[in-house]
Amino acid sequence: MEPQNQQSPPNSNPEPSSETKVQDNEKKDDNVIFIGEKPLINYVRGISVQLSVKKSPEVIVRSRGKFISKAVDVVEVAKRRFLEKEGFKVKDMKIASEEFEREGRKINVSTMDIIIGK
Repeated sequence: MEPQNQQSPPNSNPEPSSETKVQDNEKKDDNVIFIGEKPLINYVRGISVQLSVKKSPEVIVRSRGKFISKAVDVVEVAKRRFLEKEGFKVKDMKIASEEFEREGRKINVSTMDIIIGK
């Protein structure tokens, strides 16, 4: 039995499938917690799971608009409950604003990321 030549044609472009791209994005966003309308303790629990159970090196708490103050509360509660005991701290905070158009008007929305890690 002769070995088959496994080379791809010279014009082929080896791109990852769309399924692979989706999985990469999920892995990338796996350590991001988006703050919204759920109860505060749900987000605190999410931080705990990411850092303790899933062993993520860092967690990003992301918020926009009126939920920015809630994100700060979530991180403060998490700090007091378990973060400081386990050696985690707020590594960085990033603020920005996003501009989008709604009903013909340009609207700016503030955003904030709080990065937690060792």
